[in-house]
Amino acid sequence: MASTTPALNPTVADVTRRIRERSSERRALYESRMADQHKRGVHRGELSCGNLAHGFAACGETDKNSLKLMNSANLGIISAYNDMLSAHQPLETFPETIKAAARAMGSTAQFAGGVPAMCDGVTQGQPGMELSLFSRDVIAMATAVGLSHNMFDAALYLGVCDKIVPGLFIAAARFGHLPAMFVPAGPMPSGLPNKEKARIRQLFAEGKASREDLLEAESQSYHSPGTCTFYGTANSNQLMMEMMGLHLPGTSFVNPGTEMREALTRYATEQAVRNTEPGGDYRPFYKQIDERAIVNAIVGLLASGGSTNHTLHLVAMAAAAGLTITWEDFTDLSAVTPSLMQVYPNGQADINHFQAAGGMSYLFRELLGAGLIHGDIPTVFGTDMTAYTQEPFLEDGKLTWREGPEKSLDEDVLRGVAEPFAPTGGLTVLDGNLGRGVIKVSAVKPEHRVVEAPIQIFEDQNDLKAAFEAGDLDRDVIAVVRFQGPKANGMPELHKLTPYLGVLQDRGYKVALVTDGRMSGASGKVPAAIHISPEALDGGPLAKLHDGDIVRLDADSGTLEVKIDAHEWAEREKRVGDLDHYHVGLGRELFGGFRHLAMRGEEGAGVFGGFEADDLARQAGQIHDEDA
Repeated sequence: MASTTPALNPTVADVTRRIRERSSERRALYESRMADQHKRGVHRGELSCGNLAHGFAACGETDKNSLKLMNSANLGIISAYNDMLSAHQPLETFPETIKAAARAMGSTAQFAGGVPAMCDGVTQGQPGMELSLFSRDVIAMATAVGLSHNMFDAALYLGVCDKIVPGLFIAAARFGHLPAMFVPAGPMPSGLPNKEKARIRQLFAEGKASREDLLEAESQSYHSPGTCTFYGTANSNQLMMEMMGLHLPGTSFVNPGTEMREALTRYATEQAVRNTEPGGDYRPFYKQIDERAIVNAIVGLLASGGSTNHTLHLVAMAAAAGLTITWEDFTDLSAVTPSLMQVYPNGQADINHFQAAGGMSYLFRELLGAGLIHGDIPTVFGTDMTAYTQEPFLEDGKLTWREGPEKSLDEDVLRGVAEPFAPTGGLTVLDGNLGRGVIKVSAVKPEHRVVEAPIQIFEDQNDLKAAFEAGDLDRDVIAVVRFQGPKANGMPELHKLTPYLGVLQDRGYKVALVTDGRMSGASGKVPAAIHISPEALDGGPLAKLHDGDIVRLDADSGTLEVKIDAHEWAEREKRVGDLDHYHVGLGRELFGGFRHLAMRGEEGAGVFGGFEADDLARQAGQIHDEDA
């Protein structure tokens, strides 16, 4: 099938080639390590009798006998279940479904471990948000602990939201000798339209709606088990996993609690067994995920108008698989990737409307047909990516796949390459004398994409709220919120600022945000230069700014500059932020080591270093152990 797909777009081919070339030594070392791990044994056969007895002591007799025989697969389940968060609550029943499906295949499954799952929607604007980004790396480590017992022939990863899936992916890459199956839970049914929710948030910010009105609107929007229905980081995660072939085709956006959702979970288990060595079609993660898969994920993200958080996460995820990607890769791919989806905040529809309009099968059909993604990579489905133009159906209770629609069923939500919403992916890198950052413009109207105005500086997001309420921001203004990077305070999302800045924009002012922090996956209509690197605490130029400086943010040309004489700018001293209040309370004191180790945003803002890249540099004498 792959041979019949159109030739790759030249830019896609070029970006793929340069990732492969810049990563060649690093990737070769990664693959060698995964191959060595495979040789050492990928399952319980390598364990002593005492080790093994501990490993199955709690099992029932049927599973215990299967585990003793050594000739069947044992699947490890890693789950982000908790019953406080709507997206992860449905995962409660998945382990029993998986275990039953594995037994029906003559195999076994064990719950290997749980990982934390925190919600940015709950912690938005709160101190707990400062743990959010680092939770990705905690999840990776917790997954490693769960899989460290070496009892497993494959792993099923159950997770949905913002940092959870990237953390699971990083761990899956470091256990790359194991086949991996990512098993989603699906979005909640549609509730209050996102546009109405945003309108009431702005009214509340202006004092024109009560807290009771706001809570009622939020409760009608986030109303049942399942992922939030706007197109933020959580749903971007699901789309990217499918774009890389780590999901079954068409499984990303099926609602929880349905017969189809349970059938897909059973089939995922059965397919995971088939993908093991005992199952006869060994498909380890490290042979599936390479630079082609990462490019597919980036193109899918861009075509769908996905979350800016993945300009951090994908860099860290690729690094765990021995690959080096840069923000220029995102920018170059964005220039040739048309915008094919309009799901809030990029439009008025939600993810369920996207699914109804044709969903992932139509998106795959269009991107493959235009040569914008690689069709020739192996997948967990046992095929290459060309099979992902299919979608699942139940026929007399049996799961089957059929070709998806050849035309969009709602062109206000989903379009083809021939008539996109925009010719580019709407994500670009900003560069200038204030450092480097990224901006998502898919939801920003063209007339708002260039802003030149005096700045007002904030070093705590709550101070911006106070300034807004005092009327100090009723003017053309660029809000600079600094000392929000990973080393300073864990790089929290600053989505709490969106309603205030949105009100100012609606009043006719030229408004923008510049920050070394993050915005939400729901980055919206206000231009926001985010992830500015180096961050203010790390010697970044944001620390030189003074209130009233004139800054120009030009998303069209990709520049971010303070308008000041170069000599004066060079002579300015950098402010040292007062960060003590960020480092204690709600567990933040436990993450001091993470803040110390954090890499720059453009490097993924992780704490693990560069894996094989660091090892190669050390071998070349470029870094020393004490520097690592």
